[in-house]
Amino acid sequence: MKVVILAGGLGTRISEESHLTPKPMIEIGGKPILWHIMKIYSQYGYNDFIICAGYKQNIIKQYFANYFLFTSDITFNMADNSVVVHDKHAESWKVTIVDTGLNTMTGGRIKRIQPFIGQEPFMMTYGDAVSDIDISKVVDFHRSHGKTVTLTAVQPGGRFGLLEIDESNTIHQFKEKNKEDGGWINAGFMVIQPEVFDYIEGDYTTFEQEPLAKIANDENLKAYYHSGFWQCMDTLREKERLEELLATDTAPWKVWAD
Repeated sequence: MKVVILAGGLGTRISEESHLTPKPMIEIGGKPILWHIMKIYSQYGYNDFIICAGYKQNIIKQYFANYFLFTSDITFNMADNSVVVHDKHAESWKVTIVDTGLNTMTGGRIKRIQPFIGQEPFMMTYGDAVSDIDISKVVDFHRSHGKTVTLTAVQPGGRFGLLEIDESNTIHQFKEKNKEDGGWINAGFMVIQPEVFDYIEGDYTTFEQEPLAKIANDENLKAYYHSGFWQCMDTLREKERLEELLATDTAPWKVWAD
C-alpha cells in the first residue's frame, strides 16, 4: 500500500521558516519533519511514498536526490573529482515526488496523483504532523469496515474544527470549534479507497470540505480514535516543542532505533 504525503502548501503560519523552505522540509532534530513522518510509516513496513509537492518543490527533490550526501560522511577528492561515501545510511524507501502545482488545494493534489495510485487503496497524511500512532491498527480497522475513508481522530484542544462521530465510528459532520468545546479533530493518517477520486473535481477542491462532507453524508467516512501523542507543526512555538522533545529523548513518535 502506497503512502501519499501532502507537502505542497505555502505554510504561511510558520512563515519565519517556510519563506526559505517548504514546511515539510523544516527540520526538527536535524532532519525534515517529512523524514520523521516517513520513518513512522517505514517502521510498520510501508516504504512506497508519493509526495505531493508544490511550493519550493525543488528543495524536496534535491534532498532525496542527494540523500547520501546529507546523511553520510563524504570524502571529496578534488584532484580527480571523485567522491567516496562512508557509512551509508540507506532507507528501504521508494520515493515519487509529484509536482501537484503551486496553488492547488488539498483535494486537487490528491486528484493529481491518481495515475500513481491506480485502483488500489492507499494511505494519506499531511506533511506537518507526527504521532505515536500504530499504523498497522489503522489499516486493520479500515479493512474491517469496508468504507471509503478512515481518518485518524485526536483530541488536541485549541483551534481545530470538530468531527461529529456516532457510536459506530461513522463521521456525519464537520463543524467549527468554539474554545469551550472538547472534541475530536482530523489528524490525517488516513486509509483511503480509490473511489475517493470520484469525489474530487479538480485543482481548486479542498479535500476537507466538499469531498469529505459528501463521503460523510454517504456514511462512508469512519474515524479511528487515537488517544496518544499527536502534534502538528503550524507555528514556531509548535516547532520548538517538537525540538525540545527530541533534544530530551522523549519524542513519542520516534518509534525507530537510531
